[in-house]
Order: sequence, then structure tokens, then C-alpha cells
Amino acid sequence: MKFPYDPDFAVFADGRRFGSATAGVSDLGRREKREETGAPVITVTFGYEREGIEIDRHRIDYDGFSVMEQWLTIRNTGHEPLSIDRIDSFCVSLPREEWRLLFFRSDWGAEFEPEESVLQDTVILETLHGRSSKGMQPWMTLIRGNGGLLNVCPVWSGNWILRCMREEDDAYRMSGGLHDRDFQVVLAPGEALESIRVVMAAGSDADLNTVSVPLARIGRKFWYPRNALSQSLPVEWNHWWTYEDRRINETVFLENAEQAANLGIEVCTLDAGWFGPDEAEAPWYDYRGDWDLVNRSRFPGGIRRLSDEIHEKGMMFGLWCEIEALGERARLGQQFPDFAAARDGERLGYLCFGNPEVRDWAFRTLDRLIREYGCDWIKLDFNLDPASGCNRTDHGHGAGDGLFRHYQGYYEVLDRVREAHPDVLLENCASGGLRNDLGIMRHAHVTFLSDPDWPEHSLQVFWGATTFLAPNACLHWSYSDWLGQHPEQRFKPDDPGLGQAQFDFYTRISMMRGFGFSQNLPGLPDWIRERIAFHVRVYRTLVNRFVKDADLYRLTGQPLRGGKGDRWTAFQYSMPDGAEHLLFVFRLSGADPRRYVRLTNLAADGNYELAGLPGARRRFRGSELMGLGIRFEHMAEEESALIHIRRTEE
Repeated sequence: MKFPYDPDFAVFADGRRFGSATAGVSDLGRREKREETGAPVITVTFGYEREGIEIDRHRIDYDGFSVMEQWLTIRNTGHEPLSIDRIDSFCVSLPREEWRLLFFRSDWGAEFEPEESVLQDTVILETLHGRSSKGMQPWMTLIRGNGGLLNVCPVWSGNWILRCMREEDDAYRMSGGLHDRDFQVVLAPGEALESIRVVMAAGSDADLNTVSVPLARIGRKFWYPRNALSQSLPVEWNHWWTYEDRRINETVFLENAEQAANLGIEVCTLDAGWFGPDEAEAPWYDYRGDWDLVNRSRFPGGIRRLSDEIHEKGMMFGLWCEIEALGERARLGQQFPDFAAARDGERLGYLCFGNPEVRDWAFRTLDRLIREYGCDWIKLDFNLDPASGCNRTDHGHGAGDGLFRHYQGYYEVLDRVREAHPDVLLENCASGGLRNDLGIMRHAHVTFLSDPDWPEHSLQVFWGATTFLAPNACLHWSYSDWLGQHPEQRFKPDDPGLGQAQFDFYTRISMMRGFGFSQNLPGLPDWIRERIAFHVRVYRTLVNRFVKDADLYRLTGQPLRGGKGDRWTAFQYSMPDGAEHLLFVFRLSGADPRRYVRLTNLAADGNYELAGLPGARRRFRGSELMGLGIRFEHMAEEESALIHIRRTEE
């Protein structure tokens, strides 16, 4: 099974376009090697002697999958500087026929909003906000008339672009990679530049599962960093939504930790509010960067005391940090004015990781936090839009490649931290889910999907995120009790109308990936704490291994915010050997009273036993489950089912 297209590339330098068929190009040879991950790379070198350029086209075809990855290395082999202002990591001509276009728009609390249309005119998908998932998700799928799929994912955390250009003969030419707006890099003689990567996948039957399952398998094997903690998928508690920075302190944190230990939770994470000056009301946002200061009015015993008590209770300690950010009142900005990213003389609110001094400072800071505070988990947030990024020229980069060098530098720092602390889990976050991409997921262990977590939104985001991410790479908490105001965040644990089935519905949504809570644990009613402990046990003894190892199939359409989309939602986890499966089913408000859910990836002549299925019958043939399916008709709105399916010999 091979990827059915042969993408070209395009580099625009000194006013010319260079590709594999450019006049005067020479084939300088082909070589093969394996990356450290074991992925096989084929490199073909193209020479443009008159212009003094060589371009390596690197390509990985993942064995057994219709998935490929491509990127470029550009070298200046001439005697004069070479100015590059656009790099298309791939170009491909599409067969002349009707195509449908799928993509996701994205914003804070509105991630993975789908759009679908017939491809008729030129279409540009892009982000120019400086974070990969702000505006649009770095993901696009085209569907042919015969159901064939062509999926493209830029492997990048900054600005990217995907173009579908309609040509004179009404055919389309796709291209993309790094966004060319405000981009320019000048290579001195002998210098080289590596482009961003692009992953492309082909599928069939107009079924996104035929693309997402291979991407998840490849991600687990080749892309995602792993350590013992990330592989264990620990259940997390984080203080943020119930307390934010205003109501968190040492006593509150430790009281919650006591309850977390009783409930079987494995990680307690201290989010924003722990650092800065010794003022109870000091706003965390203004002091980002002063990670050497602890707010002693909130945490008089220091952070290490919290960590030690967490460890004594048999749990692990997590800490939030926005290492890229520079608050307006942070001392760091005065101590190191050259650290600040700026555009046209105006500070942008973050540190330029294109500056090697910033990278060294960032590594030393994270290294110190981990060592001094005994951190097992670091949550790395980023709460602003860099747009086109820094254009200072005294940072080790040029005026046109500041954002590009920033993300290269940020990736480098994450890798250094993982090398120095191989047992520590790194969580990616950016205002929730505004920097989720296949680039950052080669450097962080897990990514946070979105800040809000009301059920309908949470299901919509998970459905969308798993079109290119494996579920074990995702983290999103159960329905949280918010201190702040949000029209949809209405969970109140003391609501007399809240019942067990409804609470189970909320909690099971979070169990389908990395599992966590942001609640006032001591303030919960006893029955809710009992249900949390129950669900934590189920997750650790059953669900966890499916999230970590199984293939995920979306069996229903995407549920959408505002009462739209499919109002029944079903996800099937299928172990690679096909002998064991796990089915999650959710009935949202506004759903029809009855729904048949058809399973997949079963043996038609196999016998299957279902545990947890409402009703009397427990055994089915595979042909029944994949044909008519399972009938659900006695579930109320906001109820759910969790069904364990095993193949039997009978």
C-alpha cells in the first residue's frame, strides 16, 4: 500500500521558481537512510549550477500505509547571498474531476468547526496568527467522486498555508507548507535551510477513519515522544477552572490533593497563579517570565512543599509555565531587554526563541523548575498571537524569518528538556487548543484540546482532533465547575437535578483520551466523589489500555455546538488483533429517541460477547453488529453507554 501521488516541490529564490522540472536542473543522486525513529528517508538532490542552488527533497513512505511525508533542504552553493521568500514543501496536480473540500475553522472555545464545499474556485487555507490552530486547523481533506481521500497536514506550529489553485484547464494544483506572508530568509554562501514538513495521506470510501487510523498508528510508532509517565496515561487533577489564580493557595491546593489521593487520581497540577510578587491579588498574566519568584502570600511554604506532600501521598506533581511569554510588568523584560520579540520596534509580548541566549535561558529556567520543585509534569502554555513574529535583526535571525526561527528554537528547547529529564511529561497548551499540530507533537508528550469542556463542545473537539491525532496524545478534562463566566459552562455539582447517569455522561466523555478533572474536590457531594473514584478505577483497569493502543473509529457524524450536527455520538476502540473492542455511545440533547450504531473491524463470522449493553441480550455475531448494528432506545438525553466487546470461541 503506497501513497498514490508523487508530489513535487517549489522554492522561490531571487525572483525565480525552482522545482524538479526547472530548466537546467541536474539530478545529483539519490540516497537512503533511516531517521532516529527508524522511519526510512529517501533523499533526491537537484542541482541548479548556474544559480548556485542545491535542493534535497526528502521523502518518507511509511511501510504498510498510504501515508508519506516530505520536506526540503536548500543550500546556497554559489558565491552570493541567496534570498528565499517562499518554500512549498509539496506541489501536486489533482486529477480533473469533482472534488469536495473538508477543513476546520478554529478559535478559542470554537475549535474544530467543520466546513465542507465542492471545490470550484481557487481556495486558500491558512493561518497568519502565529499559532497553528488559530483561525484554521492545520488539516485539509479532499474527497474524489469515487470516495478517494487526499489528506494534508502541515507539520508546523506557526503560520502555514495550503493552496488549491484552479488552472486554465479547470484542473487543480495543490501546494503549501510554510506561509510566505512576511517570510524571507537570506542564505550566505555555504548556508543551508530545512523547510517545514508536510504529511499527506490517502484514504477510501469517503471515510475519514481510513486516514485517521494510519496517522494514529504512525504517530504512536514514529512521531510522539514517549516515556513511562506518558505511556501510563495518568489521571490528572488541575486547579484552574474552579479557582483560577484568585482563589488558589497552599491550603486549597493541599486540601484538593488529599481528596485526589483518596479518589485514585495520579497527578496534581498547579496551574497559573503560583509565581510573581508576594501580593494576593497579583495578576498572573502581567508577571509571566518571572519564574524565579514565588507568590508567598499564596504559597508561604514554597512550591517544593507542595511537591513533597504530593509525592508523599503517592501521586505526581505537575506545574504550569508559559515559558515563551513576557508579561508587561515582569522584571525579566528590564533585566534582559534583548530577549523580547518585537516588530517594527513594538514588543510582541513574548520572548524570541530565535535568539540563542533566550533558548539557553529557557532551558535553564525549565531545568531549574523541574529540579528544585521535583516536577513530574510540566504544562507549557502560550496565550497570545505572535502574528508574523519578530523582525529584529540582532537576535540571530533576519527581518523575515523571526517566527520561523522562533519555532525551530522552541522545538529545540523542548528536546533539550526531554533529554535532560527523560521521565518528565511535557504537556502542550496554547489558550487551550490553538496550537495543536503534528509539529509540536514531535516534541511534547500530550496536547490539551480546548479550554472549555461542556459536553457538546468536548465531543465536537475530540471528534475533530482525532482526525489526525491519536487519542492518547490528547488531554481534555471532564465538565468543569468554572469560577469565571461562560454561557455554556453550567456544571454545578450541587444542582439538585443532577443525577448519576448525567454525571456519568459528562465524565465518560473525558475518559476517551488523557483523563482529568478541574473541580473543587473537597466541595463535591459525597456521591459525586464516589462516582469519580469509580470512573478512575474503570479508566485505570479497562479504558486506559484502549486509549493507549487501540485504533479509534468514529461511528457517527461530528456533533456540533449549538445543538447542531449528529446528536448521537459513538466511538469504537479496536485492538489491533481485532479480538477486543470498547464502545462509547452518547445521546446528546435533541437526539432522536432511537439509534442503530453499526460497528466496524469485526469478523463477520465471529461471535462477540458484550458487557455493559443495556437489555438482556449479550451475544452477537459480527455480521449483526456490522450490519444492522446495536439498537439504543432506552437512553435519555445526556446519558451514555460504555460497552466492552470480546470475541469468543462459541
